[in-house]
Amino acid sequence: MLDSYARTLIDAPLNAVGRRVAACGLGANTITFMGFLLGLGAMTFVAFGYSLMAILFFSLNRLMDGIDGAVARQTGQTDFGGFLDIVCDFIIYSGIVFAFCVINSENAFAAAFLIFSFVGPIASFLAYAIISAKNDITTIKRGQKSFYYLGGICEGTETAVVLLLMCLFPEYFTMFCLIYGVLCWVTTFGRAYRAFIDFGDPGSYQGSWGDTICTEPAKGIKSRGQRRL
Repeated sequence: MLDSYARTLIDAPLNAVGRRVAACGLGANTITFMGFLLGLGAMTFVAFGYSLMAILFFSLNRLMDGIDGAVARQTGQTDFGGFLDIVCDFIIYSGIVFAFCVINSENAFAAAFLIFSFVGPIASFLAYAIISAKNDITTIKRGQKSFYYLGGICEGTETAVVLLLMCLFPEYFTMFCLIYGVLCWVTTFGRAYRAFIDFGDPGSYQGSWGDTICTEPAKGIKSRGQRRL
């Protein structure tokens, strides 16, 4: 829900940093892996009860997640880079929640519910991206990405904020899990409805602002025109 608005604030400074980092010869995938290690560090600090260190490392993880994309836009985006980015993100998101079980087993039910709830937005996000790629639909609403980024209530910005709040106020962990878990399911059903409207009938997709779509059906056609909305 907030990702598209956040892009308007962070794209310019991130692109400036990305140009400098790219000029130093550091690759986007290397930055993604560095961010992943920082995320694992955040998980470890959560598990051992060092909340402030967990906040620092997770914040750096999110910063790296922005910089790697900015570098990729300078050096050239790759499919593997997009794959690595999204896999690392989802592992760290669920890993932070899991770490709260390590430090306190009483958090197990709430953590299990939230990790279970994460599956809905993740699956709907990736399924929509696959069908969009099949139909040559892209979007720029959340920046230049390797594949279609479908919006919803629970996106990357909201997830990062909730995880930071958990680290800052661990005594409210259960409440955060239950509330955000419910919002994840609202997001899932909303995306399912969006997919039904967009793809329920062949050729029914009309697009929205920032989308590039084919002007002809995808089946059996190698060369297709495109239009920007």
